[in-house]
Amino acid sequence: MTWARSVLRGQRVLPVLRLPSAKEAAAAAAAMFAQGLGVVELTATTPDWALALRDARREAPEGALLGLGTVTNDTIARQAVQAGAQFLVSPWPAPDVREVAQRSGLPFLEGAFTPGEVAAAAGRGPVKVFPAHVGGPAYLVSLLQLMPGADLVPTGGIALDAVPDWLRAGACAVGVGSDLLRPGAADRLAELLAAVGDLKEEA
Repeated sequence: MTWARSVLRGQRVLPVLRLPSAKEAAAAAAAMFAQGLGVVELTATTPDWALALRDARREAPEGALLGLGTVTNDTIARQAVQAGAQFLVSPWPAPDVREVAQRSGLPFLEGAFTPGEVAAAAGRGPVKVFPAHVGGPAYLVSLLQLMPGADLVPTGGIALDAVPDWLRAGACAVGVGSDLLRPGAADRLAELLAAVGDLKEEA
């Protein structure tokens, strides 16, 4: 899929930001953009997430993409579109969310875990493999042996330090959440992005 290959594979790290307030979520998104990341995912589990999305979009640099994750039904999906989401992410198979994304012309990262779920979603576009930490990078390798070329984005319980392992396993990009918000994360993220660049050169 063009979006997955040009955007997700270009960045390789997808911030998944769950914060206790809209103000903190918008600030966290701004911090990610300041670090040089061009694609950021807020989540519908953040209180007043629509406000966070609007505020973050308003302050985002030109060309940046801001999406909404944990989109579990068509109501949230429609609200996300109205709030300015530029892509949608579900944690599991969500046909009603997929339909809203298609109608709105937005990229959709559909959640899946079992081989059957992943195969079905991969036939339509990029797949959020969640919760990825349950199977680890070895599980991703097994999935890609069955589905070579699939754009898989493992997410859930993944630390920054583990991202290179997932990329070597074949991940299109890696979703990272709470570890991006810990003290010292900015320096670790900068080191990671440099390491990701080295991985690209090796490839």
